[in-house]
Parts: sequence; structure tokens; C-alpha cells
Amino acid sequence: MKLTTLFDKGEFVITGEVGPIKGAIHRDKSIEPSCAIEALQLQQHVHAVNVTDNQSAVMRLGSLAASVRLKTNGIEPVYQLTCRDRNRLALQSDLLTAYSLGIDNVLLLTGDHIQLGDHKEAKPVFDLDSVQLIEMAKGLKRGYDISGNRIENYLDMAFGAVVNPNFDPIDLQVMKMKKKIDAGAQFFQTQAVYDVKMFEAFMNKAQQFNCPIQVGVVILKSPQMGRFMNKNVSGIHVPKDWIDEIGSVDKQDRKKKAAEMAGRFIEETKAMVQGVHIMPLGWTDIVPDILEHAHVN
Repeated sequence: MKLTTLFDKGEFVITGEVGPIKGAIHRDKSIEPSCAIEALQLQQHVHAVNVTDNQSAVMRLGSLAASVRLKTNGIEPVYQLTCRDRNRLALQSDLLTAYSLGIDNVLLLTGDHIQLGDHKEAKPVFDLDSVQLIEMAKGLKRGYDISGNRIENYLDMAFGAVVNPNFDPIDLQVMKMKKKIDAGAQFFQTQAVYDVKMFEAFMNKAQQFNCPIQVGVVILKSPQMGRFMNKNVSGIHVPKDWIDEIGSVDKQDRKKKAAEMAGRFIEETKAMVQGVHIMPLGWTDIVPDILEHAHVN
């Protein structure tokens, strides 16, 4: 099932996100990896589940293997593919392999820098950037590789991309968004957003493209998490009132408060977008409560 089909029908598209395990999938198929268990918790509440690709440059099980495992469990995956670890040969090969294994949706990304992760001695690749990656994928859909050679049984996938509404100046991010659309992006998921007014300012500029956008919501678990993101995560700003609110309750009540806060934000922004992408960071059990607060499920 392509997400683009749902967008075309006018559905409010809800996606979640899981990270593959740091290790291999058990060969006993009766034992599911934790990412599949998390995805199963999300299954009844979302249309599809993103599978991250060595997120934050931390080595984990490959996104493709995890995506295929979800697919076999009846869960629609959004396969994430980054430029950081692969050259153009590997990127094309992985896209063709993913489609051959039944993957219909892919999110095409540049990838976090190696210095953020647990293998700082690794050599980053970045043979292509995200715009070039999308353009290359579009070529594979038309039956040609990046060098112009014909391919057999070319892929037919829905191509997603990422945009950052927090970026300053926002006009530069809007320009890059247009480049991604021109290259072949069919929908967008935003980076984490917490400021409604900032997001509204971004959407006032982005709506000119008439391309589906899902607002990205990372669950804020603690005031310490908010302060850490403000200090260390480029392109994300957690307002003081969010940090104060999650810190106003005892630790045992923070899941309930986090669900309320995230749900309120989605409710305030849902009229501006075509969907929401929820990144629960392990708190998958509160996603139903978030959606209930947001009145979208």
C-alpha cells in the first residue's frame, strides 16, 4: 500500500516510527525482534511504520531487513534510506532490492553525520545528497539508472522526503523543499516540531507546493530531554513552556502528560497538514492516547 494512495483519497495519514535492534533478527521466526513488537503495538493506530536507517549514525540492524520483517507481519513499513553509508551503486541496488521484496514506501534522506554516532572512526560516504538521491530514485522508476542505462522491471514506489520547519532562515528550507519536489518527492515528513506559530509560518510558505506534508512529533519525555535537544540537536527547538509543562509532574505521571501535550499539538496543527508522523522513542504504548487527545483516530 502506497501512502500516496491514501493522500490522494484525502485521508489523514498517520505514521509511527521504530528503530531496528542493535543486533541480528533471531532466526526462529516465532521470536520477533523488539522493533516488530513495537510496530505491532502501533499497527491498529497508524497506516504505516517508518524503520530508521542507522539513526544518529548508531550501527543497528539494517532498515531493509526490519522493513521486510514488518511486511511479513502485515505491517506496512516505510523503508528509510540514507546517503551517509552508501555510494550510488549501493543506493540503487538497495532500492531495487527493497521493491523486489515488496516494499512500497521509502523515505529518502541524507543521514546524520558519523560524528554523532558510535563508530566515529568510520568513513562517511555522502556520494549523493538527498535531492540527488530522490532524483536517482525517480530515474529508477522511469527505467534508467543514474548513468542512463536501461534497467529491467523498474521500481514503482512512493518517495518521501524530510523538511525542517525550524530552520532559520525558513526560505532556504522552502527552496530545498521545492528542489526535492522537482526531483520527485511525493510527500514530506517534517523534523520534530513543538512551536505551533513557527510551524504555521512554515506552512504558509509550503502550502504553495500542494504536496502532502505530515507534521513530525517527537514525544517529549522529560525536561532534561528538552534541554538536551536544544543544546545538541541541530534544527530542533523545544520551547520553554513545553519543558516546564513536562517537568511539572512527577516522573510516574510523565507518560500521561506527554500524551496530552503531543495530542494537543497535533490537534492544533492538523488542519494545516495531510497527516502526522509520531516518533515515540520507545513509548509506543501512549500513541493511542496521543491520537485520542488529538481527535484524529
